[in-house]
Amino acid sequence: MAILSPSRAVNPRLGSYFGIFLSGFAAIALTSLILQGLGVDLSILSLAMLLGPIALYAGIGIATHASDPLDFFAAGRRVPAFFNGLLLAMSAFGATGLVALTGLFFLIGYDALFVGIGALGGFVVMAVLLAPFLRKFGAFTIPSYLGRRFDSRPLRLATALVAAIPIVMVLSAELRFAAEAAIVLTGWSHGQAFLVLYLVLLVTLVPGGMRSMTWTGVAQSLAAFFAVMVPVIIVAAIVTTMPVPQLTHGPVLRAVGRNEAIQGLPIILPPGMAFDLPGPELQPIMKRFADPFGALGPAAFVLGTLSMIAGVASAPWLLPRLAAAPGVYEARKTLGWATFIFGVAMLTAASIAVFMRDFLMDLIVTPGPAVVPPWLAELAKRGFASITETGTQFTASSISFARDSVLLSLPVAAQLPPMLLDLSLAAVIAGALVAAGAASTALGHILSEDILFGGTWETPHGPVRIHAGRGGIAVAAAAGVLAAAFVMTDPLRVVLCALSICGSALFPVLVLSIWWKRMNAFGAMAGLLTGFLVALLTIAGGQGESAAIPSALAAIIGIPSAVAAIFAVSMATPPPSRHVLQIVRDIRVPGGEILYDREMRTQRLKKLRQLS
Repeated sequence: MAILSPSRAVNPRLGSYFGIFLSGFAAIALTSLILQGLGVDLSILSLAMLLGPIALYAGIGIATHASDPLDFFAAGRRVPAFFNGLLLAMSAFGATGLVALTGLFFLIGYDALFVGIGALGGFVVMAVLLAPFLRKFGAFTIPSYLGRRFDSRPLRLATALVAAIPIVMVLSAELRFAAEAAIVLTGWSHGQAFLVLYLVLLVTLVPGGMRSMTWTGVAQSLAAFFAVMVPVIIVAAIVTTMPVPQLTHGPVLRAVGRNEAIQGLPIILPPGMAFDLPGPELQPIMKRFADPFGALGPAAFVLGTLSMIAGVASAPWLLPRLAAAPGVYEARKTLGWATFIFGVAMLTAASIAVFMRDFLMDLIVTPGPAVVPPWLAELAKRGFASITETGTQFTASSISFARDSVLLSLPVAAQLPPMLLDLSLAAVIAGALVAAGAASTALGHILSEDILFGGTWETPHGPVRIHAGRGGIAVAAAAGVLAAAFVMTDPLRVVLCALSICGSALFPVLVLSIWWKRMNAFGAMAGLLTGFLVALLTIAGGQGESAAIPSALAAIIGIPSAVAAIFAVSMATPPPSRHVLQIVRDIRVPGGEILYDREMRTQRLKKLRQLS
């Protein structure tokens, strides 16, 4: 007799649906290109490149309305591994990766690899140490997991408050990137851009919660990859005759290295803890592309990578994706796909930076008086670059670029049609909406599940719980928009500091909650608060230029402090109860029933018996 799974099967037409979506997105781009050739006003076409994809995202969000708690909070636990991995990778990459990481590669070369290597390492650590066991537990949020794992409502509330801070930081950073792209695309004011982004988050997240976020996020991820790939593939085909920029920018990099040597760019030997990341302001290229440890010292590179690993592995806006996987095996496959897709995205960012530096170095080494080419004049007009006349010939220090404009500068430097610049801007907005959607959903669920209903284990069922989740998402999105609008700081540094807080406060507690049975609720609380406070103090002290520990590396102090607090307090207080130890044993067995679902079913049966 066949044994049927109690969960609903994955829709076999998902690939077809997203193929139709991608065809519609490509049709918008091609139609804009055709209309541009026919002389239609560029401002109208730019507006269409913003509103057209938004209409598609909104349609998906409304169509994925959810009325069941499992659908709303975990997308029904039936998201295929590929789509889950795509969404996880793009939620981690976001507009910060598309915009800021590309600019870092352009300005400081391969020193920027600490971000990419750290994120990839974070996915590996997540897959080995956390993913199977968190998926077996099945909680919708990280505070819910820790609270139920240690049978402690105070720990659940404290984790919710701590996790909310880095989530809001990431949300505000992504929305700033999206707002700036929308302003360049349409000429709107900041207030108009933030209002539109807030409405987009509402319509794409509130109807179905995690379900809406999953399928609109997959659509936005596909749109972001398509939109960012098209210009760089065209440039790669022009420069190298091979439309595979991730694999063919190597020979271009060799030519760039020769031109850098001709220009006399210095080989920098910084101190071991040097951490000189470029900000968003206009500045010349800082070092040779392939020269290691010019902006970052060797020790800072290693520590920055380790900090990224811990932050990504414990990010509370990424880990809830594991609850949407159909099972433990699919959760592992999700991390495999996420690692592969993030690697492709990182290589794409590096290739964009190499091609853009190739255009710049070709201009610099050209003999003769400095003649500003049309593409450079256009970049200067847009504020993407600035030129200091030398009177004789350009030098590396006479042309400055804004870090966050490099992605958008490539179509202009290659003299591609203006529509491809609009396409790059649409990619930034799509990437930002993916990461912002993941952060808004995670924070909204924390607000409803762990703060509003965190005082009791008896979670309400039915419409009350879902309506609270919708309200939480709306509040979370509003908090992110307000933070982005009023807190003026470098978005990249905000994201790095958020990951440092996650690594300091959450990583030790999450890992030891699985791998050390003697840890109790007191130790978990001590580790959580110690790591959080040490990270905050380190970030505050690292703002000065002469700080011993840069703020982005706060986790290198926070993690050992949290681990020491966990061991000291756990050993000085009574051991966990037999019930808690049984939970640990059940978590470590990958197969079997999901623990959270079993608890929810027990609660429902208990309530039914009370009513009868």
